[in-house]
Amino acid sequence: MTGRETRVPSETANATFVEFDRVQKSYDGISLVVKDLNLTVAKGEFLTMLGPSGSGKTTCLMMLAGFETATNGEIRLDGRPINLVPPHKRGIGMVFQNYALFPHMTVAENLAFPLEVRGMGKSEREAKITRALDMVQMGAFAARRPAQLSGGQQQRIALARALVFDPALVLMDEPLGALDKQLREHMQFEIKHLHESLGITVVYVTHDQGEALTMSDRVAVFNDGVVQQLAPPDELYERPVNSFVAQFIGENNKLHGRIEEIEDGRALVRLDTGELIDATPVNVSAKGQRTLVSIRPERVEFKPEMMPDGAHTIEAEVLEFIYMGDLYRTRLRVAGSDDFVIKSRNTLTQRRLQPGERIRIGWAPQDARALDA
Repeated sequence: MTGRETRVPSETANATFVEFDRVQKSYDGISLVVKDLNLTVAKGEFLTMLGPSGSGKTTCLMMLAGFETATNGEIRLDGRPINLVPPHKRGIGMVFQNYALFPHMTVAENLAFPLEVRGMGKSEREAKITRALDMVQMGAFAARRPAQLSGGQQQRIALARALVFDPALVLMDEPLGALDKQLREHMQFEIKHLHESLGITVVYVTHDQGEALTMSDRVAVFNDGVVQQLAPPDELYERPVNSFVAQFIGENNKLHGRIEEIEDGRALVRLDTGELIDATPVNVSAKGQRTLVSIRPERVEFKPEMMPDGAHTIEAEVLEFIYMGDLYRTRLRVAGSDDFVIKSRNTLTQRRLQPGERIRIGWAPQDARALDA
């Protein structure tokens, strides 16, 4: 899930294309939905704004599109301030979750609309429509109306309409939210391949962390109107900077405790049930401070004796052992937590564990992170 290489085109990696400069947004003049946002997007980059509902991510996208106005600060596109530029003059492609296709128009007419608005001649319009439909493998559907298409086909047409006038920037607001799981995963790769082949800049909004990790060059994690962390997917997953990011990105085991010692990039944590464990301190700095120790489920082993020297081991009680096809998901009681999970590959050597069975599990100290509580 986190192994995809970060790709920003080398020739444009340092070229800032989108810039939010101290941008704020308030709807009532009192509370800020977006708080002092400073964010840049490189030319050709795929950046995802990720966060829970109400975190400010969609508001940022709407300000960039021109459908909302920043209360303070400046938004620049390719070095040009666009705060006062109306949406139809920004040259930005937009894809929505609900497709926003004109129901009374055919597919071809839907794609022709943004070209007609730009005063393009008929022959050039037809060539661009054919090219855009071919890009999303919908060339045979030009004469159909949206009601005659499936959800996945409508989303392809919405994507083609956003690309048909060759925009340098495409914004996508939860574009796959209405699709079923299998089609959504397929469309993730289609969109990513289009991004890579066309070299366009994409700003994508989602609340689905798996989607963000799969598709993005970088991810901006939003919460309460503030970017909590901006990083490539693997860094976000492996090195979260605070407990919000650690808990929002991927699955996490959480053990509560207090810092016993902290020095030289190492923390000794006494768990609330008395055990002492080593962890890497993240956003904690003082002895006696409350902490939340996070350990990813795939980093925990059933056979700690097989791990390198220095592995931490602890007793656990099996609560559930669930077969999931390619892997097993085991829920255990560990140090007072009944939600400690191990994900293990389905191999010939993995025996089926029984509820109530007591075992020892282990993990490497560097895979445990002592986060702010």
